[in-house]
Amino acid sequence: MCGIFFTYSSGSELAPSTELLHRLQCRGPDHVGKTSSKCSNGSLLFISSVLSLRGDRLIGQPLNDPHTGSVLCFNGEAWSLDDGNYIFGNDTEVVFDLLLQATASVDPLPLPEQQNQADEAVVNALSRISGPYAFIYYDARHRIVFYGRDPLGRRSLLSCRWRDGIMVSSVPCTASAGGDWTEVEANGIYAISSDSTESSEPLERHIAWSKKGDHPAALRLWKKPTLEDPIQVPMLALNHPAVDALLENLRHSLAVRIVQLPPLYSNSNASTKLAILFSGGLDCTLIARIVHDLLPEDQDVDLLNVAFENPRVLKAAGATSSPTVTAFSQCPDRVTGLKSYAELQRVCPGRRWRFVSIDIAYSEFTSHRPQIISLIHPRQTEMDLSIACALYFAARGSGSVSSSTSAGLIQYTTAARVFLSGLGADELFAGYTRHATAFTRQGHEGLAHELELDYQRLGERNLGRDDRVISHWAREVRYPYLDEKFLRWALSLPLWEKCGFGQSEIPPRSLNCEGHCVLEPSKKLLRLLLWKLGMRSAAAEKKRAIQFGARSAKMEAGKTKGTQILS
Repeated sequence: MCGIFFTYSSGSELAPSTELLHRLQCRGPDHVGKTSSKCSNGSLLFISSVLSLRGDRLIGQPLNDPHTGSVLCFNGEAWSLDDGNYIFGNDTEVVFDLLLQATASVDPLPLPEQQNQADEAVVNALSRISGPYAFIYYDARHRIVFYGRDPLGRRSLLSCRWRDGIMVSSVPCTASAGGDWTEVEANGIYAISSDSTESSEPLERHIAWSKKGDHPAALRLWKKPTLEDPIQVPMLALNHPAVDALLENLRHSLAVRIVQLPPLYSNSNASTKLAILFSGGLDCTLIARIVHDLLPEDQDVDLLNVAFENPRVLKAAGATSSPTVTAFSQCPDRVTGLKSYAELQRVCPGRRWRFVSIDIAYSEFTSHRPQIISLIHPRQTEMDLSIACALYFAARGSGSVSSSTSAGLIQYTTAARVFLSGLGADELFAGYTRHATAFTRQGHEGLAHELELDYQRLGERNLGRDDRVISHWAREVRYPYLDEKFLRWALSLPLWEKCGFGQSEIPPRSLNCEGHCVLEPSKKLLRLLLWKLGMRSAAAEKKRAIQFGARSAKMEAGKTKGTQILS
């Protein structure tokens, strides 16, 4: 994980503000580097901060090629090339070599003949990468600066333009050189020819992802289902082959993300390298359960559970606190989290699961609110804030845990730099209420349309915002459900193998249980797998949005809608 920054200015070198530089350093506290370059029309400046997570040594950025003068700022993870050649060690060096080789194959100046060839070479090189990333690459041979995000938009990248310059950054700042920040779209990459003689203004162009190969994605792999008579749709049950296929694909996705965890950068004796954003719900509990099968049992896992003191909810309920009942203990995600935590301890007894209760008083929320609003910019709705503040405090990782030597709680801050998130499961396996509504109104065809909308909007609505608030605490979030291979498999499944809408209830005998056993149709495939892995209580949990489960939504009284612009 890194903070990356670039400016092109037709005048003198334009450095980041003190505020922006501080935010870059928060993302990457292990190293901060700077590279400057002159072009015929102005100045280029590149800055990177590094959170070292790959390889056996710290590799500073920006990377500089002494032969060509080319520069790379890379933020993210390149797990493999060509969907199978796994990268061990430092991936930034591998990506730099890949880009250098690609642009070296194109004749140097004059422009514009070679410009299109250089564009295509860079896009084709990036299309070989599996993993989340944002990048800035200066191809010095052709005097072109390329920048962009992976096709899913899993890492933040913003741009700010004005008449004689452009600024590109992982994070925004409140003061800019004249323009406003916009999210860099993930529908391709962007290029600036720094030596153009046509104008003193930066001439920027968009380059769509290559149609060759199947990496960029997953975005083109959605297929409308071939609809049959609903009566003929088979029952999705425990013995369905898709249940075992889900386990195999999710295990692979998780293994890539956790088998080579970075060393602990801490003076403490902490043994935890991995933390999970843990509401106790279906998606994150399934991740935790499979993590147990992949990690050695002597590695602790932190379960980060956030609860807010919401004055509006407490007032409406007429609630009062007592030594045993508090605003935090009544939060739905706290209740569910503790229940799933207890089930994990029972099913996976050989591991130390550390449940971290992160209790956020209303006064603490209000003191951090301006900073959270600034970090999520240009996202600016009440819903953006309510989701982001839950992730922001979870990523800080400071709360309390049960003491092993006494009956009380002790203060604790996780040492883990790698977090796992269940984001993406709802969009792939129909977990939202609107998915059930779409099916009720228009059957599988309506459901397919709704899922496609959700999936296509992930990068625009969620991922850049979430990256900015989580990475502010020098943490990297990883999304097993958004792995390229996993996505290809999940998107290829018929809808009735993902969820159970329109199917009859599974008989108790088929679930190997006595009495009334009900698994909701939403994300039914995930529920069946978690049930099969012994986590029956968590498999039956209802879906609850993070802002309502943690009670970070609508903190003040009044008729506030999620779409309302922040004041």
